[in-house]
Amino acid sequence: MINKRLLIKNLLAHNDENSFYDKKRQVDIGEKEGKAKFLKHICALSNSNPKNNSYIVIGVEDEDNSIKGVDFFDDSKIQNLINAYLTNPPIVQYENIPFPHLPDDKVVGLVTIRPIDGLTSLRKNIWKYYGGSVFFRDGSISMPKVYDIEIKDVNSKIVEAIENHSQNNIQHTLDGVFDFLGKRKDYNPKYKVFKEYFVLCWAGQKKIIQDKTFYSRVDIELINEQVRLFFSTLDEVTITYNEDSFKIIEYVSLGLQNTYSYYPLEETHITFGNNATYHIETKLLFEAPQYDKKVLHHIYNSNNAILEKLKKGLKLNTNEEEDLKNLPATYLICYLNLFHDAVDKLIEAKLYLKDYSETVYKNYKETLRILRKVKYS
Repeated sequence: MINKRLLIKNLLAHNDENSFYDKKRQVDIGEKEGKAKFLKHICALSNSNPKNNSYIVIGVEDEDNSIKGVDFFDDSKIQNLINAYLTNPPIVQYENIPFPHLPDDKVVGLVTIRPIDGLTSLRKNIWKYYGGSVFFRDGSISMPKVYDIEIKDVNSKIVEAIENHSQNNIQHTLDGVFDFLGKRKDYNPKYKVFKEYFVLCWAGQKKIIQDKTFYSRVDIELINEQVRLFFSTLDEVTITYNEDSFKIIEYVSLGLQNTYSYYPLEETHITFGNNATYHIETKLLFEAPQYDKKVLHHIYNSNNAILEKLKKGLKLNTNEEEDLKNLPATYLICYLNLFHDAVDKLIEAKLYLKDYSETVYKNYKETLRILRKVKYS
């Protein structure tokens, strides 16, 4: 089994990006330009590596390879995005890899692109790239090219050697368990061994709501691969497990005018096999709460008025400051109730909320995370 932290270090040891791996300080698939560039790199790496895995490492400085980290990214719908925009799409996995020197809320993103037979191309126009475009890696650059020659398999042996040097061992596993237990000792950390091979650690702040046990500030790691499977600072989750599987159901708190309810958002089910394999399946459970349209029109217009004041640099009154905390979530509710322009207003508000306060911007990022899951399901 590959230790993904070692894999990242071994990839970075090559220093320069090449035709089988790329590195980024960050990616932003919430914006059209960032989404288009991400899809371009996926397409190029897939086409340039027909026989081996290729990788994108996210959270690394380009100049000196220093590991800075990025926010945890929930990848559960990224394959749906790729399927929507690429013809003959590769299987892509995004994993969040913790590093000991990074803060708890930062990880390194590792994108793995599996080899496929056939040519990958853009299915439709996005940003400045046209549908039908085909991309390949030219050194460290993803370039559009005419596909008129057979791609030679030049990377398989190199990638195989890197992956072989990244295999896990007992020391890495034990170090990972003790590191997790020490780091999360304030949140009642636990571990369980599945199928005599997989070691899974988890921790969270326990609370009882209406006779149901929820956990917040949840951290879950599959130690063998040094992969952080789930992390939540705002939402509550339920956790159940048996000898063969581990299940997490994530809930979101949504509501209007300080009246909130818990709604199940997504179920993540990890099953462990007898042949040293595991499978992670996610299923969207969310059903949008519906509200009276007149009430929503009033709230939507109030949000728009607050956003206009922010754009003009005007001071908000006390009530408006309180409403601002809920502005991202209420825009989301409006969008889920078929106020189609609400999502454009939400995206427009990003810069102003980011400059206003850390708390408000954190709520904004959480809202976008929920929107991304719902939108690509």
